[in-house]
Amino acid sequence: MTQYFSQDQAFENYDMQDSKFLTPFQRKALLKNLQANLQPEYRRRIEIMLLADMGKSQAQICEIIGCSQEMARYWIGIAEAGLAHKWNERPIGRPKTVNNQYIERLKELVSHSPREYGYAFGYWTAQWLSKHLANEFGIAISDRHVNRLLKQMGLSTKRKNSSQQETDQNQDAGIKIGDLQSNSEPSLNWSFNLIQTNN
Repeated sequence: MTQYFSQDQAFENYDMQDSKFLTPFQRKALLKNLQANLQPEYRRRIEIMLLADMGKSQAQICEIIGCSQEMARYWIGIAEAGLAHKWNERPIGRPKTVNNQYIERLKELVSHSPREYGYAFGYWTAQWLSKHLANEFGIAISDRHVNRLLKQMGLSTKRKNSSQQETDQNQDAGIKIGDLQSNSEPSLNWSFNLIQTNN
């Protein structure tokens, strides 16, 4: 769950600390804006820049605020570049475009078990792929779109039906019994199909 900080909680001793890259004016402006009733996305941007200025690492910021590595990296870079005053100029959210990096990562995920990424289940669904990639890239797309992308690559999250596989394997498992040909009697041919049962 995303945790919000009030100025007197996380930043109460902030003015007394040495700033890493924000000017006193930028710091004061960000702290003042943090007190306003902001949309959560704007609040996170400000918190990222202030925490980075306090010396928190990118990993620490992600843990404290609950944001993606990409988001933290971007806004730390903005603050370091002296552009902290532009916190509200960039539109909220990323454009929902799927790029080559996203496609390659999707292909990689499908070829591995979700357990390798810390999930308890053994097979991906389009919904879980969508969630996982949204966390990594900040690009949220529907399950149906994930399935379309997989289909374009000739991939799928659907497993081959195991009973169909068994049927295919047992197709040739029939046994034919016939008596030896004798000149005087007609031949008898019996045919049996073995059916595998699970007890």
